[in-house]
Amino acid sequence: MKRRTLVGSIAAVAAAAAAPGTASPRRIGMSDVNRLNKRFAEIIASDHRHGGQLGIEQRAAALADEALNLQNAGSATQRVRSNLYASAAAFRSSAMWAAIDGRRYDVAKAHMREAQALAEMSGDQAIKFRIWSHAGTMYRHMGRPADAFAANDVARNLHLTRRDPLFASLGLARQGAIHGAAQDRTGTRRAFEQAQDAMLRADPTDYRPVWMLAFYDQAELDSLALSAHLALGDYSTAEYHAHRCLSALRPHMIRSRAITTTRLAHAQLAQGAPEAATATAMKVPAEAATQHARVTRMLQEFGAALRATAPASSTVQTWTEHTATWRMAA
Repeated sequence: MKRRTLVGSIAAVAAAAAAPGTASPRRIGMSDVNRLNKRFAEIIASDHRHGGQLGIEQRAAALADEALNLQNAGSATQRVRSNLYASAAAFRSSAMWAAIDGRRYDVAKAHMREAQALAEMSGDQAIKFRIWSHAGTMYRHMGRPADAFAANDVARNLHLTRRDPLFASLGLARQGAIHGAAQDRTGTRRAFEQAQDAMLRADPTDYRPVWMLAFYDQAELDSLALSAHLALGDYSTAEYHAHRCLSALRPHMIRSRAITTTRLAHAQLAQGAPEAATATAMKVPAEAATQHARVTRMLQEFGAALRATAPASSTVQTWTEHTATWRMAA
C-alpha cells in the first residue's frame, strides 16, 4: 500500500504538467536530461573520492527532487519524461548508496523504496539493476544474507543481465560476496568463477551507464572476492585478491583503496603477521580513517584484534600512537 501511494504521488507530478495554466508551458527536453546527467557524474565522482558522507547523500537526494520537479515544469515527450524518472531514480539510488556506505541503514531503506518506485516508472533496466543490487549489498552489510540473496536475485533476473555479460558478472560477483557472508565456500567459488567468465565475455565497446563504467572492473571483482574470503576465514586467498585489487584500482577509486587496504591488514593479521598488518593499516589516509564509517569501524576492529594478538608489544604501541594522530587531524 505504501508503495502504491508513493507511485501515485509521483505520477501526480507528471499529470500536473498537463494541467492548463495561464502562461505557455516551458518545453522540457533532452538538454535538461543531459544537464542532470552531468550532475549525476559529479555525484559518482564525489562518491568514489569520499564515500558514505551525509553531504553526498543530501546532494543526491536534492538532485532527485530537482529531476522530479522538472516533470511539473512544462510539457515534454514521453521519452523525456521516462528519462527524467530514470535520472531521479539514479540520484535517489546514489543517496541510498551513500547511506549504505555510511551505515545509515534505516535512511538507506527509505531512499531505496523511493528509488524503486521511480525506476519502475522509468522502465530503465540498468537503474533497476543498480537499486536492487545495492539492496543486496545493504542486507549483506546488515548481516541478513537471506534478504541479500533475494534482493540480488531481482537484479540478476533482469533481462539486462542476459543481454550484457558485464551486468551478469557484477550480479554474480555480488552473489559470491553474499555466499561468503553466509559461510558457503562452494557457492562462493562457483559464483566468482562464473563472474570472471562473464567479465571476460563482455564487450568493452558496448554502451553502459556512467555509474557502471566508473567502478566495475577487474579490481572491483577482486575486491568483492576479498570480502567473501575474509568472511570465510580464508585469509591467504583474501590477501591474494587484496593485492590484485590494489594493483588494478584506478586512481579515482580513493574510497575503495582505503577499504581494500584495511581488509588486507585484517587478512595479514589473521595470518600471524602483526608487523606487516600494522604497516598496511597505517597506509589508510587519515580522512578515510576518521570520516568513512565503514573504514573507521574496520580499523577499530583491527586495533582490537591487534591488541588481542600481540598485547603490550611495540607494534601495539606504534598503532596506538598512529591512531592518535588521526584523532588530532579529525
